[in-house]
Amino acid sequence: MRSPAYATLLALSFTATAGCRQDEPTAGKIEGPGLATETVAKRAATQRRSVGPESEPEASPPKQILFGDLHVHSTFSVDAFIYSLPVFNGEGAHPPADACDFARHCARLDFFAITDHAEGLTPHLWEETKESIRQCNDVAGDPENPDLVAFVGWEWTQAGRTPETHYGHKNVIFRSVDEAKLPKRPISSIDISTYEEQTPPTFVLDGAASATRLLGYDRYADVISFIARLSDQAPCPAGVPSPDLPADCREAAVTPAELFAKLDEWGFESLVIPHGLAWGIHAPPGARLDVQLTRAQHDESRQRLIEIWSGHGNSEEFRDVPEYVVDANGRRVCPEPTKDFLPCCWRAGELMRARCGDLPEDECERRVEEAKLYALEGGVSPDLVFPDTRGDDWLDCDQCRDCFKPAMTIRPGVTAQYGAAITSFDEVDEQGRPLRFRWGFISSTDNHSARPGTGYKQVARKVMSDVRGLADEETEGRVRGWFGPAQEEAGRAQAVEVGRMFDLFDTERKSSFLYPGGIVAVHADGRSRDAIWDALQRREVYGTSGPRMLLWFDLLNAPVGTAPMGSEVTMAETPRFRVRAVGAFRQRPGCPEEAERSLSQSRLDALCRDECDYPSDERHPIRAIEVVRIRPQATRGEAVATLIEDPWLRLECGSDPAGCQVEFDDPEFASSARDAVYYVRALQEPTPAVNGAGLRTELDGNGNAVRISQCHGGPGTDESDDCLAPVQERAWSSPVYVDQPATKKPARESS
Repeated sequence: MRSPAYATLLALSFTATAGCRQDEPTAGKIEGPGLATETVAKRAATQRRSVGPESEPEASPPKQILFGDLHVHSTFSVDAFIYSLPVFNGEGAHPPADACDFARHCARLDFFAITDHAEGLTPHLWEETKESIRQCNDVAGDPENPDLVAFVGWEWTQAGRTPETHYGHKNVIFRSVDEAKLPKRPISSIDISTYEEQTPPTFVLDGAASATRLLGYDRYADVISFIARLSDQAPCPAGVPSPDLPADCREAAVTPAELFAKLDEWGFESLVIPHGLAWGIHAPPGARLDVQLTRAQHDESRQRLIEIWSGHGNSEEFRDVPEYVVDANGRRVCPEPTKDFLPCCWRAGELMRARCGDLPEDECERRVEEAKLYALEGGVSPDLVFPDTRGDDWLDCDQCRDCFKPAMTIRPGVTAQYGAAITSFDEVDEQGRPLRFRWGFISSTDNHSARPGTGYKQVARKVMSDVRGLADEETEGRVRGWFGPAQEEAGRAQAVEVGRMFDLFDTERKSSFLYPGGIVAVHADGRSRDAIWDALQRREVYGTSGPRMLLWFDLLNAPVGTAPMGSEVTMAETPRFRVRAVGAFRQRPGCPEEAERSLSQSRLDALCRDECDYPSDERHPIRAIEVVRIRPQATRGEAVATLIEDPWLRLECGSDPAGCQVEFDDPEFASSARDAVYYVRALQEPTPAVNGAGLRTELDGNGNAVRISQCHGGPGTDESDDCLAPVQERAWSSPVYVDQPATKKPARESS
């Protein structure tokens, strides 16, 4: 039975979804017109001049590189609405119309998708979202040559309590915006039949909203009113095909297999894009992609792409770090720290040791071991073992010290590199090969204020990233005082669930791991919706950490000729590759004249903060190309850490602003009898970046963390401090998957 405190916390989490008085909110009004045809043409011409004819000698005509963002939330999303409230010094509502104006006039993107959380989208909000996206497309000009293409979708936001039940977050995006080619309702990841026991009755919520409004707290009353509207919705009946369900019921799919089955019932073209996999505030310790590597849980036709980097950090890089150790009795035990990694469970033990005072040594050690165990059982929130602690007390526990702009609390078993290295020997893919993930790599923002493509400049940390903080220290103290007792009342078995509620408010530590977001780039045959979608489908895509770098990665001697990034090839001879990379334009301050003409000054300031994508004529140089080689498991039980070579090659580039072109081959491939996965990273010259140094950990002479300096979202860090530190911004190509002919492979190991 759930405790009253837990039920209250869960109800609060669902109240924090967009809402408004008696009527639900609208999508807002798109203010800016479409860009002039000359502006779009100039953008393409500038790209052609920058790269020269040698970039794609075989392409006729050459494809155009277009930039977009496939992961954007408005304040129709649960967490986005929470962070818009005064308790977080929020800006207020940012509905879907803001995303259209920001994408077109601030970020000057070529395409974007709105992907609000399905778990909080009522039928009204879903209709508002679709209509807003259609309006955005309506002003885009010629459909064959639009200034901006807007896609519609939702986020399926699953978080399992155990590694065996965790599948993670996925964006569902549809090719068409026509009503006849879109589902009637978004599909949630949560078993909606349990909502009634977790939320008060509708009449109680309506009464609470009225009382709150009488006290003058309209914005918070809006929240409670929206919960009441959610409570009015009945769960969809079980066993009925999705197209035959009532339009206003609340539909759920609790596993990817169920989600894919429901999408199959609709039959519409869609992409399902996993993201944020390595972020440990959602994934429990020990989470592994292996649980999804089945034909049921992985739809190869839809899961063509994976988001490896976003404004919430890095899900690319695997690190062989111990999350926990299993002893001889099958129990999880806290591992000891290494020079590269400090487990939070170990840090919990050290915090307990510092509190022992005059306790006898054996009693102190017993409590130390108990604290380690409780931290392990705390799952995503080990810090709730000591609710009175602050982020600084935990140093940099569970963090990757050498990852590029890392996600908070690395989960190595759900990184893209790990996924590329594993093989299912129990199932085969559609071509009869052992089943593997064969993703294209993209980046996006995961922005929660309707601002697609924020990474064009490293400015305004609390606006252009998802950094949020409680309004003051008194508020933070109250929140911690609330959740600490709640965790004790719930008991350790529910610590993970309470931790997830607390995480909505515990913004301080994760504020050091939030960044202006990434960009997805496509090599497209044109600017149309179909051309962009086709490039996404064939995985001829790449991601960057924000700057609009140009990148080509080709297998030169494929059996059918040159094969671009994202290709799958079977060959026996030595593969030869070519990489071409051109750095992003240096940015000028302010906004171009067209943006200033298109948006009112108040909207330009509110959305863009008077800082738009405004490229100069000078590019940043590319300093190096790194090649990553992964040789997927060929036999059952192979250690993944031995299969990932990062970097396998590093090729220096110098400082030519015209870019860098290199070629390489793999002389080991032909004799290895192993398949291989290759992708590249293009590294720009170092430049200052928001939160570039993360927690800014200080180490002693032995490599032990002694203190950190967090970049707070609240009053702990000055509003004007963007926490800049130099990094090498980068672009990641999609992999080229090179398979050996079946006759050259050893027989697969039997079970």
